[in-house]
Amino acid sequence: MTFTTRRAALLAATGLVAFSANAYAQTTTASPPPAKKEPSTQVQGVTITAPSSQDIKTSIDRRSYSLGKDIQATTGSVADVLRNVPSVQVDVQGNVSLRGDSNVTIMIDGKPSGMFKGDNRGQVLQQIPASQFERVEVMTNPSAAFSPEGSAGIINLITKQQRGVGATGSVRANVGTEGRKNASISLARNTKALTLSADAGWRRDKAKGQIVDDRERLDTATGKYSPSHQEVGFVSRGQSHNARAGVDYDLDKKTRLSAEARYNDMSYKSKSGSDYDGRTPSGAPSVRYQRRGDGEMKRSVAGLSGDLRRKLSGDDHEFTVHASLERTRDRQITVSDGFNQLPIVSSYAERVRVGDELVQGRLKAEYKRPLPGGAKLVAGYELQVDDNDYDNYGARGPLGGSLTTDPALTNQFKYKQAVNALYATYSRSMGDWTVMPGLRLEEVQIDTNQVTSNLKDSNDYLRAYPSLHAQYKVDDTRQINASYSRRIQRPSAQDLNPYRIYQDPYNYRQGDPRLKPQVTDSFEVAYQLRKGFNYYLGTLYWREARDGVTDVVRELPGGALLTTKANLAKSRSGGLELVANARLTPKISYTISGNAAWNEIGATDLGFPNSRSTWTVSGYAALNVQATPKDFLQISGFATGKRLTPQGYKEPTGMLLLGYRHKFNDRLSGVVTVQDALKTFGDKLVIQTAALKERRAMDLDLRAVFIGITYGFGGQGAANPRRPREPAFDFQTTPGGVGPM
Repeated sequence: MTFTTRRAALLAATGLVAFSANAYAQTTTASPPPAKKEPSTQVQGVTITAPSSQDIKTSIDRRSYSLGKDIQATTGSVADVLRNVPSVQVDVQGNVSLRGDSNVTIMIDGKPSGMFKGDNRGQVLQQIPASQFERVEVMTNPSAAFSPEGSAGIINLITKQQRGVGATGSVRANVGTEGRKNASISLARNTKALTLSADAGWRRDKAKGQIVDDRERLDTATGKYSPSHQEVGFVSRGQSHNARAGVDYDLDKKTRLSAEARYNDMSYKSKSGSDYDGRTPSGAPSVRYQRRGDGEMKRSVAGLSGDLRRKLSGDDHEFTVHASLERTRDRQITVSDGFNQLPIVSSYAERVRVGDELVQGRLKAEYKRPLPGGAKLVAGYELQVDDNDYDNYGARGPLGGSLTTDPALTNQFKYKQAVNALYATYSRSMGDWTVMPGLRLEEVQIDTNQVTSNLKDSNDYLRAYPSLHAQYKVDDTRQINASYSRRIQRPSAQDLNPYRIYQDPYNYRQGDPRLKPQVTDSFEVAYQLRKGFNYYLGTLYWREARDGVTDVVRELPGGALLTTKANLAKSRSGGLELVANARLTPKISYTISGNAAWNEIGATDLGFPNSRSTWTVSGYAALNVQATPKDFLQISGFATGKRLTPQGYKEPTGMLLLGYRHKFNDRLSGVVTVQDALKTFGDKLVIQTAALKERRAMDLDLRAVFIGITYGFGGQGAANPRRPREPAFDFQTTPGGVGPM
């Protein structure tokens, strides 16, 4: 079946038109202002909301974690607060994983963003201020209404909404050690039919650290190993800016038009130096060189979106259309000088530029309709088009002389992907049971063009992705949730580039245009107990994956390493996750979450005789003390155990955080936070194969002290006598917390 015929068959199957809608509207999108107060328990629509005093909100397909009560949200980045969310891990470079799986889709208000795509998405998460967001939704088994992209699930960042009539706003400013600074402002004006909102932020940061890499490669001629040792030191300073402006206008009581513009940029300048020493199996020096370099990285994301929402007759009956266009630009420039002592004395200069541009367009239409018997249907069509252009350039020459283009450093790669999708979910309450089956059909067309090598390729496929969620209400305090979903992880654009890309004399990278997406079947059963303020959750989960895309490292002649991508045969994982949030006394509360997980990788294709498996234990804990009505103290920390990789493992790591807040009055608060107080956070990778043994340790200094203030204004007067909501300062990440409603 051709791509065109498949698309026609898809559209004809339901008769839906090619419109779009906000994916997040599927279950929890707020109604147009003025906001309606939610009842204590809302079963219809598959959302269950606890009383506002509990600060907890859960639904049949997700859990929501409040950021309003995390002090790191005041002074830190999104990466900082995600480390405190159950199920989520963030490494020293800002890379996010869910229950150990790094294939995570990150959204903002239910919409994917180019900010979180590509090699630098971890750096973006470390630069975006957490103060922009109200809560984090974690969907480890999303319904069919969401894209199946991201085998681990979806993390959805929900932006703050200014509530109340008239003008409201807040200002934050923080100063940290070693020149770290950040500031942000949020503004809104609400009238009966019009809502205007805007926010902007600025952040200056510093990173410094060292990488120590020890390798032993097998010399096939002698059967012995040749050792090498490399040390890399680096210091980088950078800053980022972000801005957002939105407008919502109600044409009438049933029709709303919305528009939003977003912009984010970040830039880093760095200095680095590396020393490499390689030896023969007998221990004699064979290779020795030094490199000194200056680097610059710039990244910008600009996007526009528009929405139309039309309420139809009856409650929860509506049709929505969403369209968006976003452009992401990324450029890195490195200027290096190299000095070789062995095997011959020589020197050289090198200039490398790596650039890419992603233009992403989305169009989506969604129809929601209540049905007899308390049932509800959600159906939609979604189109997403990605257009990537990678342009890499490199030149070499003698120190102080002219540089000439180096073919090993220069290539252009183009990648286009179009995804057409139809989906539907059906939810129904039957006594104490609520069930929600769903099905998504996706047709994908991928075209790649390695311009430099004149290699073109294409691939298309049509697949179905089912989901099933069920919820049983045991009584007013207990419930059981069960779910299943089929997820995929498509290879990134760079994973498909077959050109061997030079990173440094020690490392190369190469993709494969014939990579297949990873397919994961995920099962979960969760038991939840609410009793007053206290909340307890236990989740058993199991995942089976095939065709997993992962890094494979092998040696090149001369001792350099080549990192390629491969589809592993299969992997399996499962575990038990526990969360407890409770009060010890009226002034002392705690949050504890832990995850014990078993992971198995079928790695016979990588030279291992059998499957490899291990247990990993990770956890988070916070102690919160309300010493006086104006003084709040927090101590929290997290730890991650040994994690399995395709060719080895990562060693345990963790971090301790401290925080103190003083409330001067209803509008002004001050905070002091300490990040990585014991300087224990790091990244240590071990590779153990027959041909290669490696131990790489990254020591990144993340310890920092911040002092900050938060000031809220507006929201008072005859039209709106309410005071602005006081910012909460609490490390605890109450599952489902959305704050007072």
